[in-house]
Amino acid sequence: MAEERRVVWTYAARAMLDDAVAFVAQDSRDAAIQLLVDALDAGDSLQTFAERGRIVPELDHPQLRELFVQSYRLIYSVKGDTVELIAFVHAARDFNRLFGEEE
Repeated sequence: MAEERRVVWTYAARAMLDDAVAFVAQDSRDAAIQLLVDALDAGDSLQTFAERGRIVPELDHPQLRELFVQSYRLIYSVKGDTVELIAFVHAARDFNRLFGEEE
């Protein structure tokens, strides 16, 4: 049986999710609700098999991983028995520019 981990949304990740849901809701309330449900389900699913997400290519660090939720990247860190959700960003965004890193 896979190890159970505690999943924690950081303030920043929750704010990013809220912003994404609010943006989508401008066009479709139903689509916004589905995005929220999908994101929360994806986060909850990391209680088991947290390593299944791919390593974030821009960072190339084994503890920093991501799952795709519709057209968004749910970025998280695996630290022992805790999974910390650290960002929820649209996949089309420039990751390096968004997080202040230079190539």
